[in-house]
Amino acid sequence: MKFSESLKSNRDFKNVYSRRKSYANRYLVMYVSENRLDKNRLGISVSKKVGNSVVRHRVTRLIRESYRLHEDLFYSGFDIVVVARVSAKDARFAEIESALLHVSRLHKNILV
Repeated sequence: MKFSESLKSNRDFKNVYSRRKSYANRYLVMYVSENRLDKNRLGISVSKKVGNSVVRHRVTRLIRESYRLHEDLFYSGFDIVVVARVSAKDARFAEIESALLHVSRLHKNILV
């Protein structure tokens, strides 16, 4: 069962950023805003400061997989933008997964 889609357009990202509700930890920054839909929309942003394209895509895949594995724990009806920090380039999957769950708990956007 799939509960979410991707945020694609620049306008959607700016809309979430404009809410200015963010929490961060060592690896990730998460912005959340309500979308009045029955599903979540996930956007992932990895800057060129993090590394070359191989590194950026690896970090993106780790974040997306972490979200996918725990998707059923998230409340639905939100636009979520996850921004990777430079320190995420050397992080293992378990660290990214833990960081994603941590910032989700700070937002109170997770059931556990």
